Amino acid sequence: MRTNISFFLNGVEQIVEDARPDTTLLNWLRLEKGLSGTKEGCAEGDCGACTVVVAEANLNPQKKPLMGMPQIKARAVNACILFLPMLDGLSVTTVEGLAGPDGALHPVQEAIITHHGAQCGFCTPGFVMSLYAGFLNGLDGSEEQINHLFAGNLCRCTGYGPLVKAALSLAHQTPPEWASRRLEAEWHYLQSTSAAKTPDTDLAIETKDQAFYAPTSLEALARLSETFPDATFLAGATDIGLWVTKQHRQIARFISIGRVAALKEISKTETQIIIGAGVSHSDAMVALADAYPGLAEVWLRFGSMQVRNSGTVGGNIANGSPIGDMSPCLLALDAVITLNKGDKRRQMPLKDFFIAYGKQARQEGEFLENLILPRCGEAEHLYAYKISKRFDQDISAVLMAAWVKQDQGQIKKLRLGFGGMAATPSRALRTESALLGHDLSQPLPEAAISALAKDFQPISDMRASAEYRMAVAENLLRKMLLEAAADDVGMRLYSSPLVQPDRLTSTTPIGASDA
Repeated sequence: MRTNISFFLNGVEQIVEDARPDTTLLNWLRLEKGLSGTKEGCAEGDCGACTVVVAEANLNPQKKPLMGMPQIKARAVNACILFLPMLDGLSVTTVEGLAGPDGALHPVQEAIITHHGAQCGFCTPGFVMSLYAGFLNGLDGSEEQINHLFAGNLCRCTGYGPLVKAALSLAHQTPPEWASRRLEAEWHYLQSTSAAKTPDTDLAIETKDQAFYAPTSLEALARLSETFPDATFLAGATDIGLWVTKQHRQIARFISIGRVAALKEISKTETQIIIGAGVSHSDAMVALADAYPGLAEVWLRFGSMQVRNSGTVGGNIANGSPIGDMSPCLLALDAVITLNKGDKRRQMPLKDFFIAYGKQARQEGEFLENLILPRCGEAEHLYAYKISKRFDQDISAVLMAAWVKQDQGQIKKLRLGFGGMAATPSRALRTESALLGHDLSQPLPEAAISALAKDFQPISDMRASAEYRMAVAENLLRKMLLEAAADDVGMRLYSSPLVQPDRLTSTTPIGASDA
């Protein structure tokens, strides 16, 4: 067991002793290291002013390196809601770490200056770092890609026009020689820390009022969860980070799953896809794009690039939020989850996991290990729609997902998952029954509308009124029926190239190429 935190910061290894487990990376950078280029705006992962780039070794690259560059998985993240121990064994680059020898500007910095993309300077460092992550992973010269890249960064001075022009000017560029050498040094550090992940290197920080444990194996995680059943499980901190920064909660004990490689695995068979609970939304987005093209729009509107890079599929499910975007989609797919307690596993349908608001069918000392998704068969399609006040980076008012099996223009099987309509993500079982056998050439039947009103009695809140939610849910059913009738899968954003592995993931190995 280790009690110190070790990571690479702007090319220099850092050894941190005696840090409070709930110290955010942002506060540590500014207060302990004097790196004030990283700004605090919202302290909840919305504005992007605190964006930094975090990297880890990609020891199992799917593609060949380009020009001999190292295989690094780089991602833009929000430093304001990441806890310092979560960076153990990783590499962090801030805006201060981009310039080269003798003050030579990085191409990203040069582009921002040349195209007048900076005014007040408060949010500019965040834009620079988001663009740096995009630069490392490859910019293809499309505004569509850049708009999604910047969706997690707010600007109130310059406007996005000059920033987008700066980003477009970097398309297909490669790093200068000095920047490539720095990436090589980063790679060697990350490779060594990844190879050194053994039980002896598990992290255990204990202070008088807090503790932070970061095991490297499922077995160690299972032991810790049984030993400390009241501990708070930590994945990407996109939710728990706000407990500390906004609600000022004092969390006594963290168990982080971020160093457990087994929880970040994705495996596929002819009939199933198994997603580890620690897989980020960005990685899941790439893995599931071909199997479920109907998820594309929801994926691209799920938080921001920074949120998708940090947040995990398992975390989105385990917190049981009634407005979590993934749960309705997974309910429609009839997902099964695997729960682990003391290395003993049990499986249950996801629909049985959500019991009531803030309550799930998870036993004391049990943790979510993976999700099992059935593949769509012939004449089976998944449709998913998100309704929110803003297109980008907003919480759903209503989210509906529908899995439909049709035959000769009729619905033979149907599963409907809804978010924002009840205290938990829920199936619309009565509505499903009412639509079985429905002729897709006909409008939404009154029986289905009546059934929907029995399935859900939504509340009014700051995002939408109960009446609005019911009206939207009805209209989404109509939309789904129209698209199913036209077999419109693959149209609109469903076939968007943005969800292909080389686009907008911020996790493609640096220098990866189809060649």
